[in-house]
Amino acid sequence: MTVGRYAPSPSGRMHLGNLCCCLLAWLSAKSKGGRVLLRIEDLDAARCPRRFAGLLEQDLAWLGLSADEGGSRGGAHAPYYQSERSEIYRHFYDILAAKGLLYPCFCSRSQLHAASAPHRSDGQVVYPGTCRGLTAAQIAEKSRQRAPAWRVRVPDEDIAFTDGHLGFARENLARDCGDFYVRRADGVFAYQLAVVVDDALMGVTEVVRGADLLSSTPRQLWLYRTLALPAPQFYHLPLLLAPDGRRLSKRDGDVSLERLQARYTPQEVVGRLAFVCGLQNTPAPRAPEDLIDSFRWDKVPQTDICLPEGLF
Repeated sequence: MTVGRYAPSPSGRMHLGNLCCCLLAWLSAKSKGGRVLLRIEDLDAARCPRRFAGLLEQDLAWLGLSADEGGSRGGAHAPYYQSERSEIYRHFYDILAAKGLLYPCFCSRSQLHAASAPHRSDGQVVYPGTCRGLTAAQIAEKSRQRAPAWRVRVPDEDIAFTDGHLGFARENLARDCGDFYVRRADGVFAYQLAVVVDDALMGVTEVVRGADLLSSTPRQLWLYRTLALPAPQFYHLPLLLAPDGRRLSKRDGDVSLERLQARYTPQEVVGRLAFVCGLQNTPAPRAPEDLIDSFRWDKVPQTDICLPEGLF
């Protein structure tokens, strides 16, 4: 059976981009007769208070997009809050350590963004391997000054995959990604490790998320293989942009659901989202279940979607 998921980081109220991702993830799974689970990605618990997770579940219920398991509802794969799954992540972290793939990194943020560091075309820094060859004595000396984060060594290898929506993609791990964090200096396990472990252990078979995470897929596929875990099918959807072309942001309060609820019915919100995603020809009100039978990925644009002025 198809198992989809919605995995938000509840650092604030959801905006239209979050809702768009949730709607498409829900429809993709349901159109295949599948189920949807809700996982709360609150690794950084200070940024993601539990009250926002509660509001998120209320918002999804209001829209008619409640998950079949997860969140406060619970289920067979509990806990569904990443802040409660550290011991699970530790087990797989230890597997990487036993393979000799981990090393401590003492680089500061400013060092990583120095002009000498290589950058990807999208502006992300590619780690140059500064701490990869430190000796035991150097590690001991640096550890007296600051606690290290931990990185995983990646091979000089091309990882290719076919995205369910955007098609073929390829990335060289060493050149385009570099060794990446699996644990922060404060002991919190990093997103790349946590999401791989969670999706595998929770039985997720398809992942629907924004195209801004497409570049994470090759390193995650490598982690799935290295940890002998089953990988899902990925579907990356275009980003939803404000009418002026900006990326939507919780911080900027771009059309939050709180504002939408004061102006529209749930069916009006869903219908307008379905319209901008190419699922219907007009912004007519629709309940999510009304869109299941006609849902197809080839209707969804492959480039970023700019919201028409005045639609919301």
